Amino acid sequence: MSRPAYSAAPLTSAPVPTETKSAGLAAPAANLASLNAEAATTGLLIINADDWGRNREATDRTLDCVLRKTVSSASAMVFMEDSERAAQLAQEASVDTGLHINLTTRFSATGCPASLTKHHDKVVGYLTRHRLAQIVYHPGLQGSFRYVISAQLEEYRRLYGENPRRVDGHHHMHLCANVLLGGLLPDGIVARRNFSFLPGQKSTLNRMYRKITDGILARSHRLTDYFFSLPPMKPANRLERIVTLARKHVVEVETHPENIAEHEFLAGGEIFAYTGDLSIAPRFEIPRAIA
Repeated sequence: MSRPAYSAAPLTSAPVPTETKSAGLAAPAANLASLNAEAATTGLLIINADDWGRNREATDRTLDCVLRKTVSSASAMVFMEDSERAAQLAQEASVDTGLHINLTTRFSATGCPASLTKHHDKVVGYLTRHRLAQIVYHPGLQGSFRYVISAQLEEYRRLYGENPRRVDGHHHMHLCANVLLGGLLPDGIVARRNFSFLPGQKSTLNRMYRKITDGILARSHRLTDYFFSLPPMKPANRLERIVTLARKHVVEVETHPENIAEHEFLAGGEIFAYTGDLSIAPRFEIPRAIA
């Protein structure tokens, strides 16, 4: 498969390779908001591996966990050194994938269009300059944000032969102000929410900000009920609480099998000591409530 060419353009007026809100993905925001308001009748434990395709190690360790049925799905990076091979492996092994939008790590694949690299470098430079940059809308970079997200959506379609059914972000930057306020995520698909925390774990202001951004997402996207990271794996009662939640709610747990400790915990089967009789979901799905 040949990669499509992206026409060069000034950074002040970035063209969009294809429409961000792709045909067939749109759905009325009001309907989606009501869907999110309806609790699923059955709980679900989804373990999703990030960084599929970032490099061979990340891909291979994730595939190992998928085959051992300790990982439900993977979030695929495009324009990275192992993106092409990872897409082929996903088709061969029926790995359920979504798009892992990358706005913070420079592309490592060979042959990336110069115009795309230029726009991406500006976005990366802005978001990594200060830890609070993600909450500040930068009007001068909106064209670049639109360009690089549209390019990644198009590249995912080229590699996987279909539109992504869900999206999340590398370092969770799909939740940054330019993406959310710019409406750059395709309507109607699953989008990753903010991390879930127990009362008292974050400040009131922090929790309020997370609630607002999740509310914006829920207007036109489907969300899980809760979202946690796999680490820390100790103390044990933390993972036990997550599994308990997953018996009645849809819970996503993020993992990075490229990390040796996380890979060993999953591939070695230690995770099953916590899940007990609750099965790990075989793919990423959010069941709809039964009327």
